[in-house]
Amino acid sequence: MAAEKLNRIKELTELLGRASRAYYAQDQEIMSNLEYDRLYDELERLEQETGIILAGSPTQHVGYEAVDELPKEAHESPMLSLDKTKDREELRSWLQGQPAIMSWKLDGLTIVLTYRDGKLEKAVTRGNGEVGEVITGNARTFINLPLNIGFRGELVLRGEAVISYPDFEWINSQIEDVDARYKNPRNLCSGSVRQLSNEITAQRKVRFVAFNLVRAEGVDFANSREAQFSFLEEQGFEAVQRVMVTEDTILEAIEDFARRVETYEIPSDGLVLTYEDIAYGQSLGRTAKFPRHSIAFKWADELRETTLKEIEWSPSRTGLINPVAIFEPVELEGTTVSRASVHNISILRGLKLGIGDRITVYKANMIIPQIAENLTGSDNVQIPETCPVCGAPTEIRQVADAQSLYCTNEDCDAKKIKAFTLFVSRDAMNIDGLSEATLEKFLSSGFLHEFADLYHLDRYHEEITTLEGFGEKSYQNLQGSIEKSREATLPQVIYALGIANIGVANAKMLCRHFDYDLEQLMQADEEELGAIEGVGEVIATAFVEYMRSEENVRKIRNLMEELRIQAVQVAAEQNLAGKGFCITGSLNHYSSRNELKDVIEQRGGKVTGSVTSKTECLINNDIASNSSKNKKAKELGIPILTEEDFMAKYL
Repeated sequence: MAAEKLNRIKELTELLGRASRAYYAQDQEIMSNLEYDRLYDELERLEQETGIILAGSPTQHVGYEAVDELPKEAHESPMLSLDKTKDREELRSWLQGQPAIMSWKLDGLTIVLTYRDGKLEKAVTRGNGEVGEVITGNARTFINLPLNIGFRGELVLRGEAVISYPDFEWINSQIEDVDARYKNPRNLCSGSVRQLSNEITAQRKVRFVAFNLVRAEGVDFANSREAQFSFLEEQGFEAVQRVMVTEDTILEAIEDFARRVETYEIPSDGLVLTYEDIAYGQSLGRTAKFPRHSIAFKWADELRETTLKEIEWSPSRTGLINPVAIFEPVELEGTTVSRASVHNISILRGLKLGIGDRITVYKANMIIPQIAENLTGSDNVQIPETCPVCGAPTEIRQVADAQSLYCTNEDCDAKKIKAFTLFVSRDAMNIDGLSEATLEKFLSSGFLHEFADLYHLDRYHEEITTLEGFGEKSYQNLQGSIEKSREATLPQVIYALGIANIGVANAKMLCRHFDYDLEQLMQADEEELGAIEGVGEVIATAFVEYMRSEENVRKIRNLMEELRIQAVQVAAEQNLAGKGFCITGSLNHYSSRNELKDVIEQRGGKVTGSVTSKTECLINNDIASNSSKNKKAKELGIPILTEEDFMAKYL
C-alpha cells in the first residue's frame, strides 16, 4: 500500500508539473482547472499521509537563489575511497563465504544528505573526503530528490548525483558549437551540482541515487544492508540497482552487469560489493585509505599501446585552440583509431606528452578515444605561442578548473572561416556552393570581411571565375543560391550569427518570445532573457554580451539591409505543446527531417536527438528496425509510429 501511494505521488508530481509548465510558460491548458485542483488535492493528501514530498511538487515553491561562494563544511567522519580490483576471482575470494550486495558504481558526484523532522536540512559534496561544499539549495532542485520524508528522526545517507546519458545528450544537442559542448556526463554533473545559482542546476536534470545509509535514528535494520535500502526506498529515495550475491553466484552476476552496462542510462565505471551483514563488515575496521566492508570492481578497458606522432592544434570559431593527439593507428572496440582529443592544456601537461612517447589509448565508455597513460613521459610538447592559422599571439586562460589555449586575434582567419561556415550552413542561411575550402579562398583573397559581403560577391565576378575549381557556371549557381538566401526567417539569422550557446532551438525560442521583433530582441537584458523557460544564465549572458558590441550591432544592421525577413508560420493549434518527439530513418511524406521538425515546432512541440523516458513517441517508418533508437523506445515503452500514423494522431 505504501509503495502504491509513493508511485502515485511520483505520477501526480510529474503530471501536475507538466500542466503547470504548459499553462504558465506556453499559455496552453492540458487539463481543466477543476481537474488540476482535484489532482492537486489528491497529491496534497497523499503527501500528508506519507510525509513524502518530492522535489518539483507543485505544493512546494522552491525559490531560486544565488550565493557568492559555496561554504565549506567538514564531514563528521572521513569519506574514504574504496579499494579496487579488476580481477573477478579476486572479487569472489574477497567474500570469504559471506553474502554481499553487488550494485552499480555510479560515475557522478558523491553527496551526503541530512534530514531532520522529515525535511531536507543539508546537502554536502564529498570534496576531498574530509571537507566538502554545502550545496543544499542546489540539491533541492534535483529532479527525483524527496524534500520531505515520512521518517521524523535524524537520517543521514550518501548517494551519487548523476546526469543520465539521454539527458546529457539532450543538453549537448542544444549547443550547436561543438567546441562548447560538455565532454562527459560526470563533468557536466559536477559543474551543475556546484553552481552558485541553483536556477542553473535546475535546468541540468540532476538525479540523486542513494547507495549508503549512514544513520537512521532509532531504526533497527536487523543487521541487514538490504533492509536499509528497502527503508530508503520507502521514504521515496531512488536507490542504486543491486543484487544479492554469494561465492556461487557472483561470477554470473558480474557477467549480467557487464552485459547491461552498455545500455544502462546512468554512467557507471564499475561495481561495488558490500557485505550484507552490517556488523561483520564494521568489525573488519579499515586501513588508512579504505574501509574493509566494501570493495570496488572496475571494468577492464581495452587498452592498446601505440606511439605519439604529433600534437595537432585545432582552432575553433570561438578562439579556443584544442590539442589533438595523433598516434600510430590501433584497433579499439572493433574500429581503427589514430587520434584523440587531449581537451586542454591542463590535461596535456598532466600526461607529460612528448613526440615519440609510448602511450596507451582506450575508448571511454567504449565510444570516445582517450589517452590512458603516457609510458615515456618525455614532456617535450611545445605549447604554441602563436596561432597556427593567423600567427597572432596565443594566451592560456583559466576556464573553470582547467587551463585552455586561445588565439587573441579577433580577426583570426580560423575564427572567420568557422563563423562563415556556420553562416552558410543548411540550418542557417543555407547557401549552397560555399564549402569551407571555398570560403577560405574568398577570405584570403579579401572578398569577405563580414556576413553582408556575401551579398556583394558580384564585385569580384572576374576574379572568382578565374579561381581554381571555379568557372562561369559555378559562379552563376553560387549567385543563385545567395539570392535565394535573402528570403530568410529571423530564427535562421539569429542562429547564423554564431552567438555562443545559441543553437537552432534556442534561436527559435528567443524569436518566438519576442514575437519575431529583432529590435526588442537586441535590446533585451540578461534578466529578461534569463526569465524565459529553457534559456538560463549562460545563454542570456552570451547573447547580451554579443549585442553589447557596437561592431556586432553594425554588422547585423548591414546584414539585415540585404535580407527580406519572412514571417514565421505559427500553427493556430498548439496541440503539441509540452510534448517531445524523436525522428529517425527516411521519410516519405516530408522532404526531410527538418521539414517535419518545423511542423512539430510550429504546433508547440520539441524534437530531440535521442529517445528518453519523456519522449512522446519515436517517428520511424521502419518500426521493425533493430536500430538503437527503436531498441531504446521499446525498452522505455515509448510508442514507435510511422510517419502516416504520427500525422493521423497528431496533425
